Amino acid sequence: MKIIDLTAHHCPYPLVQIKLALKKMQPGELLGISISDSGSRRDVPPFLKKIGHQVEITDDNPKKLSMVITKGNTF
Repeated sequence: MKIIDLTAHHCPYPLVQIKLALKKMQPGELLGISISDSGSRRDVPPFLKKIGHQVEITDDNPKKLSMVITKGNTF
């Protein structure tokens, strides 16, 4: 599983990097990410679900949100 720490970046950079990483992956592969800015925390998980990926939140605290994304049959 590839892991990307995007906690030092603000929206829209995390979403762009996540989309680029997912584009290189095959359906069913896992991607671990950590994000911290409020816009990304609010928008990224529902957006990924909406476009067909599975999202499992693994850590949600005031400093960061970590999740594992299972790539769906999109992109």
